[in-house]
Amino acid sequence: MTDALIIGAGPAGLMAADVLSAAGVKVVVAEAKPSVARKLLMAGKSGLNLTRDEAFDPFLAAFDTAAPVLRPMLEAFGPDEVRHWAEGLGQEMFTGSSGRVFPRVMKASPLLRAWLRRLDGQGVTLRTRWRWTDGAFRFETPEGMQDIRPKVAVLACGGASWARLGSDGAWANWIGVPLAPFRPANMGFHVDWSDHMTAHFGSPVKTVALSAGDMRVRGEFVVSARGVEGGGIYAVSRLLRDGHGLTIDLMPDLNEDDLRKRLARRRGKTSLSNHLRKTLRLDPVKQALLMEFGRPLPDDLAPLIKALPVRLSGPRPMDEAISTAGGVPFSALDGTLMLASQPGVFAAGEMLDWEAPTGGYLLTGCLATGRWAGQSALAWLNKA
Repeated sequence: MTDALIIGAGPAGLMAADVLSAAGVKVVVAEAKPSVARKLLMAGKSGLNLTRDEAFDPFLAAFDTAAPVLRPMLEAFGPDEVRHWAEGLGQEMFTGSSGRVFPRVMKASPLLRAWLRRLDGQGVTLRTRWRWTDGAFRFETPEGMQDIRPKVAVLACGGASWARLGSDGAWANWIGVPLAPFRPANMGFHVDWSDHMTAHFGSPVKTVALSAGDMRVRGEFVVSARGVEGGGIYAVSRLLRDGHGLTIDLMPDLNEDDLRKRLARRRGKTSLSNHLRKTLRLDPVKQALLMEFGRPLPDDLAPLIKALPVRLSGPRPMDEAISTAGGVPFSALDGTLMLASQPGVFAAGEMLDWEAPTGGYLLTGCLATGRWAGQSALAWLNKA
């Protein structure tokens, strides 16, 4: 019998393993894929945004309805602690202009290699290609079916997006508790473009403000053949998914009166496109969006430029989403993240029913819940 079993070798699972093994507990980590932390490595390809340089209250508010439950976990391991943890693994950190915190090397792989070396030094046994198959701790492995009878277990199986990286949600079929339905989070949206937009596919739309419901964010996004995606869209995706409309302020640094004054300059024989370019410096992709969603154009363009309504046709498929909402509800857990119906079994990370935006919130939440579950499992072992 092993002391502790961790299912899932993403950030939450590895953090739980770190806490337990540092205390001298014999830990086995079972990972279904041939290698660990694939989603973390994918995130790091465009720059590993570990956390944020932000006051705690606004940071916590980003977790929306889950904030009250997650508060003690994030107070114990929030942005400052994440930064110090990464520095303890030899990663020099820096804060970007938007408050996002990255390793100086930007990539995830150096951090992950240092972390795995530490876990190996603490005696963690890592089993890859071990796929959990049922409510008992039975695994399909290259050596055949294997059963483990741990004293404690931490489930960190991920959500239900990016199945090729390991988060396929298969565990939902046997975890033994009623789940909140999975929904895509931090995802792009379909747009049924007209033909004139084809020339702009792949173009970034920069320096805009996006509004949905009572939320307004500065950011950017990308126009693609499938629709719209990117950080600005992800930031408001929860509200868009839940039925709110999207409007875009194409010129957030100017008010309507400023726009009118500029647009009132003598146009002469200049085309509208050139007039918008000269007076507002409105680039081709912004002009294309204005024509796509604003026709027939009104005489007064200022209100339309400040609040362009964008017609969406629903979210992209869940497997394309960066993360998912839904999963194990907090009502099925106690304050230690232990399943009420399964003493000694804890859950952490994206398999819990919470969602957070990208930009450091999501990853910090996974690390914090993994650490909390690991500490809770350790306390359970010490009590036994």
